[in-house]
Amino acid sequence: MRVPVHRARIIFLLPQALVAAELASGWSGGVFRWVSEGLSAKWGLLAVWCQFAMTIFYYPTLLGFVASTLAYVFNPDLADNGVYTGIVIVLVFWSGVFLSARGGTGGIAKLASSGLLIGTLVPGIVLVVLGIVYLLQGESSAAPMDADHVIPQWTGIASLVLIVNNFLSYSGMEMNSVHVGSLRNPSAEFPRAMFFAVGVVLLIFILPALAISWVIPAEELSLTAGVMQAFDAFFAYFDLQILVPIVAVALVCASAGGMLTWLAGPSKGLLLIARREGYLPPFFQQQNENEVAVNILVVQGAVTTVIALLYALVPSVSSAYWILSVMTTQVYLIVYLLMFVAAMRLRRSQPGVERGYTAPALSLLCVVGFLASAAAILIGFVPPSQFENGSDAAYIGLILAGTVLLGLLPPWLFLRLRKPSWKSAEAEVTS
Repeated sequence: MRVPVHRARIIFLLPQALVAAELASGWSGGVFRWVSEGLSAKWGLLAVWCQFAMTIFYYPTLLGFVASTLAYVFNPDLADNGVYTGIVIVLVFWSGVFLSARGGTGGIAKLASSGLLIGTLVPGIVLVVLGIVYLLQGESSAAPMDADHVIPQWTGIASLVLIVNNFLSYSGMEMNSVHVGSLRNPSAEFPRAMFFAVGVVLLIFILPALAISWVIPAEELSLTAGVMQAFDAFFAYFDLQILVPIVAVALVCASAGGMLTWLAGPSKGLLLIARREGYLPPFFQQQNENEVAVNILVVQGAVTTVIALLYALVPSVSSAYWILSVMTTQVYLIVYLLMFVAAMRLRRSQPGVERGYTAPALSLLCVVGFLASAAAILIGFVPPSQFENGSDAAYIGLILAGTVLLGLLPPWLFLRLRKPSWKSAEAEVTS
């Protein structure tokens, strides 16, 4: 049980949700507009780029889970095979690029939305119910459940590193903040909605994680296949192993569908800003007949293919998954650092802007959120205690290289090399 970890999630989850709600109710346009108004357009570019760049690491991470889960349909031994995982990532991602380029993700997006219940919530509930019945039948938990183990054992700062992945799990609340303007009484309804959402989200993540810990010992748990390990163990115990491939297919469909709904979104947002402000070279601004930024998707696919090789090169699939998760989190947290600073400055510099929702104790929320995000970034460079065999210097260098090369360097180069001809003539006419 990791009570301190879940408390740490709350100090990040609530500030980002409430602060983003105030920003969304006063300024449309998302993080680029918020950071540009509060700091500058250059910092706004960094924010929107990082929001896009995190997906470059996120997709191999998500598809690593897809590959390990899919293995339980054919051969569970493949779940920890790096070559197999890399091949699945490349095939699934490029299939998604092909569908997105042809404008074929609309129907899939609707299917993914309806499949969320069948492919995510239902398996989660089933997993928890199986775990409870398992314990009620007198079986002992693989994880100690006594009072002495409520707080995890302190083994140095490395024992806190797994908290970093929790920040990724609970990021993205700023996406929902755009709906604050549609509420009748935002100041009262939105906080209630956010507190309710926080509670639901915590339950969704905590209870299935507990169920997994009841049946799978920590030293045997795979980061990518842990869910299926638990289902496999529970179904074997209840003599229901025929259901293992069915659950695996449901989880794969939900995850792959979610990826397809996301695939064109971040690149489309980046493209709109790039065309209006002239931040990207014309090559990246080109769209096909379906108004999809194909060149951005293709380059993203090429980088994703290279990153997928990490699964084949790193000895453990779980280690590769962890490294990519940390890189995703590091890049995404840069967005929140900028958002919290921009929110504080906007409250002082533009107090007259009408806000549909005003966050209580905004400065405190921003300070807490900023410090939590900064701490997570710093802790992310510490090799976790669960991976003791690798080189610390290589781990730190890999995380730093990924964060800088894909998160910080591209927007700096775009600004450095920017030319007046990069600004779209259509955007100028529209503005």
